Amino acid sequence: MKLKFYIYTFLAFILTVIILSYPSDCLMLASNGLNLWFQKMIPTLFPFMVLSGIMIRMNMTGTFVKILTPVLGKLFKLNADCIYGIVIGFLCGFPMGAHVAAELYAHKKISKAEASLLLSFCNNIGPVYFLSFVLPTLKIKNIAVCLFAMYGLPFLYGLFLRHSIYRECYNTKNNLPTEKTAMPLLRALDESVFSSLYSIAKLGGYMIFFNLLFIFPILAINALPIQSGITKLLIGCIGCLLEITGGIGLLQNIAPYWVLCALPFGGLSCIAQTYSMIRETDLSISEYIMHKTILTAITVFYYLLLTGISTLT
Repeated sequence: MKLKFYIYTFLAFILTVIILSYPSDCLMLASNGLNLWFQKMIPTLFPFMVLSGIMIRMNMTGTFVKILTPVLGKLFKLNADCIYGIVIGFLCGFPMGAHVAAELYAHKKISKAEASLLLSFCNNIGPVYFLSFVLPTLKIKNIAVCLFAMYGLPFLYGLFLRHSIYRECYNTKNNLPTEKTAMPLLRALDESVFSSLYSIAKLGGYMIFFNLLFIFPILAINALPIQSGITKLLIGCIGCLLEITGGIGLLQNIAPYWVLCALPFGGLSCIAQTYSMIRETDLSISEYIMHKTILTAITVFYYLLLTGISTLT
């Protein structure tokens, strides 16, 4: 414990020194994180958070996925609330998957085992972000191959988990949690807005902080006497593990295979933001990281089977 304390203190000291030594660069990076949060995350994510919160509190989730429940319910053998978590997680993307799983569990719509199952495969990069930013930046032409890797593999992984590790959480009257009664609309709206504001504010803080940490790879690049392509490639790859959007910005289309394999993991920023979504529950962030690591390994194997980059461009 003392060793960790000294390490954290040293890192905090180093970061403080860097901020004081390079105030303009740090201000620019923090501003980038703030702008990304204010201009992109709030308009696209906050309305979904509020709407989802209202549906959960008013017991409307089953009706929302009524058309898909016969198919997905038979595949996963889960109730309509769980199917709702799967649909929202895949359609809205990170971190809505974790947010919805935590809210469903907190409001006793699903059990802990079901919430853990949803968290293991439903908290991925959103399709809008993937199609409108990632693929154009990487200049990928074979979109179908990448879409299957990004969403098909997690879906199949979730099916595997459901019928192996989580096979015992079949819905029966004995193991379902006690469901809360539906709230009136105005109360559901008020609680959803407050809860969503709290969550979106935390996400903004993480985005600002992890964008600020990009000062480290930037200083590393500037400190090197030779600005070689290999050096920039290495720093960009490390950056993807720190904060995926910033890492993609550094790499552009230099290493599309690395980016596509790093996306399922999401970077340390995504892990920290996921933790913020589930912190007030007893869901395990360690299990989440384990499943993300496994999915990343599966994705790497998938692209290796397709002979790597040559199949993407």
